[in-house]
Amino acid sequence: MSETLSQVDVFIIGAGPIGLTCGIEAKMAGLSYVIVEKGCLVNSLYNYPANMTFFSTSEKLEIGNIPFVSVNLKPTRAEALEYYRRAAIHYELNIRLFEEVTEVIRKPDGSFLIQSSKGNYAARNVIVSTGFYDVPVKLNIPGEDLPKVKHYYKDPHYYAFQNVAVVGASNSSVDAALETYRKSANVTMVIRGSEISHRVKYWVRPDIINRINEGSIKAYFRSSLKEITPSSIIVNTPEGDVTIPNDFVLAMTGYLPDFSFLKNLGVECSVDDVQLPTHDSETMQTNIPHIYLAGVVCGGMNTHSYFIENSRVHAQKIIRHICSERI
Repeated sequence: MSETLSQVDVFIIGAGPIGLTCGIEAKMAGLSYVIVEKGCLVNSLYNYPANMTFFSTSEKLEIGNIPFVSVNLKPTRAEALEYYRRAAIHYELNIRLFEEVTEVIRKPDGSFLIQSSKGNYAARNVIVSTGFYDVPVKLNIPGEDLPKVKHYYKDPHYYAFQNVAVVGASNSSVDAALETYRKSANVTMVIRGSEISHRVKYWVRPDIINRINEGSIKAYFRSSLKEITPSSIIVNTPEGDVTIPNDFVLAMTGYLPDFSFLKNLGVECSVDDVQLPTHDSETMQTNIPHIYLAGVVCGGMNTHSYFIENSRVHAQKIIRHICSERI
C-alpha cells in the first residue's frame, strides 16, 4: 500500500445507525472522514425480517437530530431503512458501500493504513462500528450445513405448507414462528429454556403463548436439536429423543461480533465467555491508541446490552476525544 495516500482524520468501519452517527459527528466537528461498509446501507437492519417491528419507539432510533416520524407507535423495518437513507442524504455523508475492509496496519507514527476490497486508505483514527449480525451462533450438530438450515429469516411466504422447525425463544424466533404459522407452515419450536423469553416484545409474547397452548404451534421446552437430516430433525427432550418430519430449520440462535476482526486489529478481548473488547467507556478508545469502538460491538457476547438508543452517545464521546487530542 502506498503511504502517499491522502489521510482522513477518521476512518469508520460500518454504515449502520451508529456508524452513520459517527460520520455525522465527525462532519459537524469539521473532521475529514469516510464510512466504509461491506454490505448495503444499514446492512444489519436490511437483513432483519421483512415485517419486523422495532421494540423501541421512533424517537429512540433518531440520529443527527433528525426527527423520525412513524405512522405507528413502534416503527417498522421499512420505515427505519427509509429514515437512515434520508439521514445519510441530509448530511451528505461520505459513504462507500459494498466494500469490505481486509486489513488495518498501524504505522510507527500511530496512524493507519487501511486496505479494502476496492482500494487503500490512510487515517489518523479508526472507528469500528460493525455490529453483531454477520456471524451466526452455530448449533454444532450433524446436518447443520444442509441447505435447508437458515440462520437468517426474511419472509414467511417462502415456508408456506412446509414443516418448519424454529430454534430459540427470542424475538426473532417468535416472529419467525408466528409469521410462518400464519402462512400455513406446520411450525415446531425447539426451546432450551422452560418458557418463552421475557425479552420478547410485550405485545407479541401473549400471542405465541396462546398459539402454543392451543396446539397451533408445537413447542418442545427444555429441549435441543440433536441432529438434522434432509427429511427430519431429531430433538432431545426431557422425555427422550423425538424424530420429527422437517423441510426447513430456522436456527434463530443469535449472532456474534466478528471477534477475529477485532483481534486482528490488536484489540484485546476478555478471556471469559463474554469476550468483552477492551475499551475506555468515557472515550471508547481500545487498548490500541486511536482505534475506537462504537455500538453493539462494545458489548462482546452481551449483544443485548447495547441498542441504537444507548449507543448514539458513543459517537459523541469518540469525536470529542479525537478533537481534544488535536488541540
